[in-house]
Amino acid sequence: MTEVPNSDARHSAKMAKKKAARDKIMAGKSGDKGLIIVHTGAGKGKSSSGFGMILRCIAHGMPCAVVQFIKGAWDTGERRLLTQNFGDLCQFHAMGEGFTWETQDRQRDIEAAQAGWEKAKELIRDPSIRLVLLDEINIALRYDYLDVEEVLTFLREERPPLTHVVLTGRNAKNELVEASDLVTEMTLIKHPFRSGVRGQPGVEF
Repeated sequence: MTEVPNSDARHSAKMAKKKAARDKIMAGKSGDKGLIIVHTGAGKGKSSSGFGMILRCIAHGMPCAVVQFIKGAWDTGERRLLTQNFGDLCQFHAMGEGFTWETQDRQRDIEAAQAGWEKAKELIRDPSIRLVLLDEINIALRYDYLDVEEVLTFLREERPPLTHVVLTGRNAKNELVEASDLVTEMTLIKHPFRSGVRGQPGVEF
């Protein structure tokens, strides 16, 4: 019976030591900065995570915006939620026409991507908009519908200092990964689609 209080005491001492170390680390952090954030990888959750950040902005009363580069033709749950309930805080622009194998027209895909990028630049330039989600832009960059150097130059030179920009999609280009402040790669371990299950409302869209 005497081991329990000793164990509790050891735990308390260990946690106190961790807190002191953490407090020391946090004391060295200061200032606010707009971040370039990339969500990439073969696993699910890239867009979902981006929309989670959009909801956080809305909860903080921070104006935000979404530009969808590929899934614009879809009737998604996030699009319904944001346009019907939070249009005063979140602009939503569905610029894509579907996946590349659906349009089967490279020039049309390029024009849609470039129109999306023009809208994205307009939104990012507005310092009142605190976060802009560029959903599936990595696909447009991967297929060279947009020039990655042009995108990076704009983000470096014209993005307001406190504006966050989130770029989602598989196969993020190395140049983008290098230039970003925060990069997360979603790893695919298991997905129901491979077992013959189609995308489910509330899970995939």
